[in-house]
Amino acid sequence: MITIFGIKNCDTIKKSLKWFEARGVAHQFHDFRKQGLERELLERWVRELGVEVLLNKRGTTWRKLPDDQKENLDQAAIIDLLLDKPAMIKRPVIDFGSTRRVGFSKKDQDEIAALLGC
Repeated sequence: MITIFGIKNCDTIKKSLKWFEARGVAHQFHDFRKQGLERELLERWVRELGVEVLLNKRGTTWRKLPDDQKENLDQAAIIDLLLDKPAMIKRPVIDFGSTRRVGFSKKDQDEIAALLGC
């Protein structure tokens, strides 16, 4: 089963959920804010995808952080920050079971469609 991770009120999440539904692709949604995020899962994502892929520096939550919190962040500190403020995780994180993807641009949609054969 495909799991889409994100925050329910995010426009990109809404778009991705509609996209999967319109194509009849079975999936489930995991809301970071309501259901939380386990450190072990986030650490796996960081190992697989890289922390720079997961950290959304363009979002409001990052921009509102004081500059001193943004400086000299190592991987462990970023993981702690993402667990504390999951809105800073780029969305959606889509878990296909054997692989994960982050984002939902037109290019991502085309690649996902090819992957799923839809």
